Amino acid sequence: MVRVWFGDKKNAIYNTSVFFKNRYKDEWITDEFARKVIMDVDHSEVVDANIINSPVLGNISPLQLSGGVKALILMKHFPGKVFNASNCGDNCAKWILELGEEQDFTINLFHVMNFGKAPFQIRILNSKSIVAHNMQEFLNAGVEYLREGM
Repeated sequence: MVRVWFGDKKNAIYNTSVFFKNRYKDEWITDEFARKVIMDVDHSEVVDANIINSPVLGNISPLQLSGGVKALILMKHFPGKVFNASNCGDNCAKWILELGEEQDFTINLFHVMNFGKAPFQIRILNSKSIVAHNMQEFLNAGVEYLREGM
């Protein structure tokens, strides 16, 4: 299940690009999850572990992937770490939910990410008891906890 902390979270990883640069492994780029995420979010094709074909940039290295793609790959491989998902666009939301079906992990958000119209389950850690089942519940929780930080 995806767990969300709204606002600043101690020990959260905010600079996913630096963390990715120092921790990623070549085999992560060629696994099925990464290939799908890279194609969907960055509209790019994995050629091999070191070359991604971008329609905008040409051949790029994994270090040139978007911050959202890097964050998603890190969430998959470091479920015990807290990553700032505000580095991700809403186009990453479905992938966060998909990962949450496979493993438990925590993200923090400084905005209300759009998880779409379909039902989902996200535990809101600020309250320890709220599970959001749809965007309205998630929005209500987000507004409540993000307002407190202002």
